[in-house]
Amino acid sequence: MLLSTPQAHLKRLLHVAGFLFVLLVLAPTQSRAQTWLVSTDPYVKLGVMDKFGQLGAYTAKFVVTNQNTGKEYSLVKEVEKGQNGVDVIFPTPATEAEYFKTESGEAGRAQPGRYVWQCQVAGKKVVGGRFEIPNVANDVTVIEKPR
Repeated sequence: MLLSTPQAHLKRLLHVAGFLFVLLVLAPTQSRAQTWLVSTDPYVKLGVMDKFGQLGAYTAKFVVTNQNTGKEYSLVKEVEKGQNGVDVIFPTPATEAEYFKTESGEAGRAQPGRYVWQCQVAGKKVVGGRFEIPNVANDVTVIEKPR
């Protein structure tokens, strides 16, 4: 038979008070509008591959030309024997060790417009194509605090 004592009531009261304190601490604070940062970076992935691996190791020179400005950007990649091919990204950030750049060292940028590209191996064009970098825009929605 359980007897109710003042100590048991005090213990139960402390448990309830502790639980209420935890709920108070964990309760959400005043709501604020959310703030978001956004970025959009258009890029194109280009690649070349010696399909049957006949060359062994080779040097692939990628050349991208902006048709609006006439600027030519290039990137040279060494392809090791057994690797057969390589992919590159245009534009490559100038912070990378190897990046697309003009002869004067200007880094390629993702300017909207039309581009043509080619890959040269041993001074000969082996593949090529064209692409377009679109205009990009970002929308930011401010979410207001609930009322």
